[in-house]
Amino acid sequence: MIPFNRPSLVGNELDYIREAVELGHLSGDGQFSKRCHAWLEAAVGGQALLTHSCTAALEMAAILADLQPGDEVIMPSYTFVSTANAVALRGAIPVFVDIRPDTLNIDETLIESAITNRTRAIIAVHYAGVCAEMDAISEIAKRHGLFVIEDAAQALMSTYKGRPAGSLSDAAAFSFHETKNLLSGEGGALVVQNEKLMERAEIIREKGTNRRQFFRGAVDKYTWVDIGSSFLPSELVAAFLLAQLENGNVITQKRIDICQTYRAAFVDAAKSGRIALPVVPQHCGFNGHMFYVLFPGIEGRTKFMNAMKAAGVMTPFHYVPLHSSPAGRRFGRHHGELKTTDSVSERLVRFPVFFDLGDNQDRVIAAALRALDEIGV
Repeated sequence: MIPFNRPSLVGNELDYIREAVELGHLSGDGQFSKRCHAWLEAAVGGQALLTHSCTAALEMAAILADLQPGDEVIMPSYTFVSTANAVALRGAIPVFVDIRPDTLNIDETLIESAITNRTRAIIAVHYAGVCAEMDAISEIAKRHGLFVIEDAAQALMSTYKGRPAGSLSDAAAFSFHETKNLLSGEGGALVVQNEKLMERAEIIREKGTNRRQFFRGAVDKYTWVDIGSSFLPSELVAAFLLAQLENGNVITQKRIDICQTYRAAFVDAAKSGRIALPVVPQHCGFNGHMFYVLFPGIEGRTKFMNAMKAAGVMTPFHYVPLHSSPAGRRFGRHHGELKTTDSVSERLVRFPVFFDLGDNQDRVIAAALRALDEIGV
């Protein structure tokens, strides 16, 4: 069976883990965490703080946005549950709007009409490593005094008009889950661009204490000063991650090459209208995170996925729209009709993309082309 994803060792992961143990500091914010912070700050700018997950980074961002019960946050429905959970945990209301039919990112033209006097923030999700239209989103936020969060879980090393994903908002969340380009099993990072919030971000991450200020000698003892939680990862996670970050360019290019090979293989099927391929606008730099195709309808997709499974290839679909989920209906609301979201969720199939895919990609492509012919899509 060719899996959808498989984590890979690409450099000094095991040596760094051994070194972390030998240094005798396995809790958070040791030497490996600091080196990861430095890498992220060089790549994205702002202040970087490792977290134990992207979910944690999103929850920190929601606290930094000072969300209060009854506040509203505009976001796409076609995203992972953590995007909405971070809002709901503050007692605020996720307001779901539709996505664009090309990039599958939030439709920026629908945001302004969803704003009410309770709106406090916008969360833009960079789906499949392609950035949302951040200039338009930032202009809307500026006009209405709204906080902007990038859910950049899939977008590390992507760009928007030459600027790195994660640098386009007040705060951005990244993921290093094993399904992401650069990974540590579980793990994430919050990158804060708003200087006024950097000190508070440190406090929130340290269980609401000013512990980092104490270690810098800024205070003579540390104490509880704000809300927060234990958002730090261990040094073992940071050690594994550092080796991945050091090989970030190699990993990213390998994934881009895989996606380009898929695109070339399926271009004829796309031209004939049997499937649709991902769209990457010219002003967006793609990081090779995901390759997917869209079928005309759910019946064709189901037949294709079954045929691929029989051929030994895992090709999963993606999100169930949050606005139609039980918790989405309970904790959130949607603005307008979400026809594109509903349609995409029934038609999208993802293909295996991972560092060691190698010659197995030829098997995937052969199986996919055979399946397309067999099911008559």
